[in-house]
Amino acid sequence: RFAVSVGYWKDPYIQYFVRQAKERKAPEINRGKLEWGWGHLTCYYARVHGVSYLIKAFLEKTECSCQIVNLGAGMDTLFWRLKDENLLPRKYFEVDFPMIVARKIHHIKSKPPLSKPIMESHSGDSLLIDSHSLDSSRYAVLGADLRFPSELEEKLKKHGLDVHLPTLLVAECVLVYMTPQQSANLLKWAASTFPVAMVINYEQVNMRDRFGQIMIENLQRRQCNLAGVELCSSLDSQRERLLQSGWESARAIDMMKVYSFLPQADVKRIEALEFLDEKELFEQLMQHYCICWASKDSSNL
Repeated sequence: RFAVSVGYWKDPYIQYFVRQAKERKAPEINRGKLEWGWGHLTCYYARVHGVSYLIKAFLEKTECSCQIVNLGAGMDTLFWRLKDENLLPRKYFEVDFPMIVARKIHHIKSKPPLSKPIMESHSGDSLLIDSHSLDSSRYAVLGADLRFPSELEEKLKKHGLDVHLPTLLVAECVLVYMTPQQSANLLKWAASTFPVAMVINYEQVNMRDRFGQIMIENLQRRQCNLAGVELCSSLDSQRERLLQSGWESARAIDMMKVYSFLPQADVKRIEALEFLDEKELFEQLMQHYCICWASKDSSNL
């Protein structure tokens, strides 16, 4: 929310979910990575653009004849931004804990700029909404626990999931909070359920070095346990977990590399927004997060 208000990128919808932060965030946080406050890892410019690039590539390849499942979506605004760009998939699903979902639904119900686009994209029977789920023809948000894939699948199917459609699953700083076995179960479920699918995972990497250990200690001091951090030891370990879960091909790059791939004119623009004197700290942060993606492609997309 703060990064958007400073002008790092445009998101007209985030203001309806998150109040403006009173304290100023450090520039290296806005550009790349993370905030220790409350132990939450926050994603900013490089993450938003990197993940968005892959999502749009998938939508382009499938000509939007696909579905997106956003795992641990929180207050994410992607559905509304895709609608503004005429890039909505056939259906967009969001999953999070029931308590988070209830809060999101409350915002949607009480704020017309959020509810109107859902109504505009809706057709057919009346829109279904209660305190823990919302289901329209193009957008659904539901409460579920990702540690139990069979229950997750049941709820998604109730909301119109079609396992035969090309499916993109997005997980941003989600799998790291699950044990390696729990995240493996989720990834195996996805790989075995959809014939044509892609998964995007954004989270920590290189966590065995000194900088990574300091990150872990900082989070532990705030009672934030990264249960799956052992899988974040390297780019290879990140790729390997995807391949071992049944995905056909997998890639992983750190956020410094992502940052170097972004349109340089825009990078120059955002670098001029705030003075950054800790270039080395910024680079270290960027080297400790990555975007991984894997696919299963029976249709040769």
